[in-house]
Amino acid sequence: MLSIKKIGRVSTRYRHLMRYRQVIGILLKYGFENIIDVMNIDRYIESGLQLIPFVNPHERVAKLSKNQRIRMTLEELGPTFIKMGQVLSSRPDLIPVNLLTELTKLQDHVPPFEFEHVKTIIASEFGKPHNEIFESIEEVPFASASIGQVHRARISSNDQIAVKIQRPGIRKIIETDLEIMLHLASIAENNIEEVALFKPVKIVEEFAKTLEKELDYSVEASNIKKMAEQFKKDKTIHIPKVYSDESSERVLSMEYIQGIKADDVDAIKSAGLDRKLITRRGADFIMKQVFEHGFFHADPHPGNIFVMEKNCICPVDFGMTGFVDQLTREIFVDLIHSIATNNFKLTARLLCELAEYDIQPDLPRLEKDVSLFVSLHLSKVLKEIKTAKMVTQFLELCSTHNLKIPPDFFLMIKAFISIEGVAKKLDPDFDMISHAVPYVTAAKYRKFTVSRIVEELMGMARESYKLLQIFPTDAVEIMRLVKSGRLSFNIKIDGLDKLLHTQDQTSNRISFSIIIAALILGSAILINTKVPPMLFGVSVIGIAGFIAAAVMGFWLLFAIIKKGRL
Repeated sequence: MLSIKKIGRVSTRYRHLMRYRQVIGILLKYGFENIIDVMNIDRYIESGLQLIPFVNPHERVAKLSKNQRIRMTLEELGPTFIKMGQVLSSRPDLIPVNLLTELTKLQDHVPPFEFEHVKTIIASEFGKPHNEIFESIEEVPFASASIGQVHRARISSNDQIAVKIQRPGIRKIIETDLEIMLHLASIAENNIEEVALFKPVKIVEEFAKTLEKELDYSVEASNIKKMAEQFKKDKTIHIPKVYSDESSERVLSMEYIQGIKADDVDAIKSAGLDRKLITRRGADFIMKQVFEHGFFHADPHPGNIFVMEKNCICPVDFGMTGFVDQLTREIFVDLIHSIATNNFKLTARLLCELAEYDIQPDLPRLEKDVSLFVSLHLSKVLKEIKTAKMVTQFLELCSTHNLKIPPDFFLMIKAFISIEGVAKKLDPDFDMISHAVPYVTAAKYRKFTVSRIVEELMGMARESYKLLQIFPTDAVEIMRLVKSGRLSFNIKIDGLDKLLHTQDQTSNRISFSIIIAALILGSAILINTKVPPMLFGVSVIGIAGFIAAAVMGFWLLFAIIKKGRL
């Protein structure tokens, strides 16, 4: 497991101190000195970091937007921070939409590491040298990224494979960066009110869990096998084979795919492949994953989709996958149907059911905004619909109403956009929305099939049976508590104390008013009947009564004015 130490003062170890200085220096370079000042970071950082010189942002940097500077900062900070940005680019529930759009541009350019490290890692993972595991392995990788790099290899004269090797020392680097990241997030959450709203500490903790899975190649191997099982009967989709005996937590061996990248139109033409058929099959690939299986490839960009012989589609890189459960899929299908039938009242309700929120949205206002959104985007000719812009404005609509789209649901939307982008290059006339209609229709009516109804009835029967099993025992326990006098109910009504206080205050004022009225009436009677003792022919007791009534009246008036309610 990734080790993130308790939040406190930064470690005095050299690697922590130097890395922390580097992080602060890059933040200053990109013009975030105001954040460092507001965070009052000097209180938290041990001596030595104060030696960081103040860096004036370059004039070109100063002209960039804040979101652009954030993206460039993450790129310069290296692998951990780049991965953080990439993860956040799929989390509209955590960051603003405009920042999310900018983070999708993050570039992950990392030079490859030396082959000596490759041999050491293989020997460490399998307990024997690389030449006993692989018949041959190329020293120069054909792909390199922040977490690892990929080499061509052979395990027999016929099987050419791709071997992904994890970057040496990457876990230690990530742990150090995560400690610093968590520390900075904690300081920001305690000192910057605007930042605290996004709960940065929670974001870093969730990011650590995501990275833990990405650092374990056995998770990706499991994803590939699960996807292969879904499409084992589909000859139009090829999922790379995983070589389990040559794979481990830090080494992943899989079938080497010799194909053409899906967006390389010229190469596809030269190979004599059918672009329209490839486009339809690519769309079918994502539709089947989402509407039939729920488990899907979450990063199907052109570099991760290859076209093989006979127009076969082959996805690669299963490090990022998503899962949408059956209930969420059904809500999504009903949502699409409600939009198609202009039932915006139902659309607003389903959107609230699909999303998460802290405050109950204003449904009439949401219904109005949804209606406006649909008329703005979905009333156009299908070719004119700009999907990316439409999704951005949809997220802005959700943000306006404090609706948080679940991460996996957003990954599903991004997967659709990626596939549609490839489709437009291969076949500009392809209509993704029309192609989706049969899948949506099938998904809508699938819940009314006999097998599905039987499945749900069986589920209800199981739950009812469990209830019947535990009910007698619970009923006997309740009766025993009642008989022994140990059963009590504590009812708490929010706001009741305030209501009782207000009621007491009101009754006291009424009582006070009655006493004042009685004093005035009594004093008037005493003065009129000239009850002694007398002073200048006026009853002294009557005068005292009028004075007491006046004092009490002014007191009551002052108390009412002080509360601001006459």
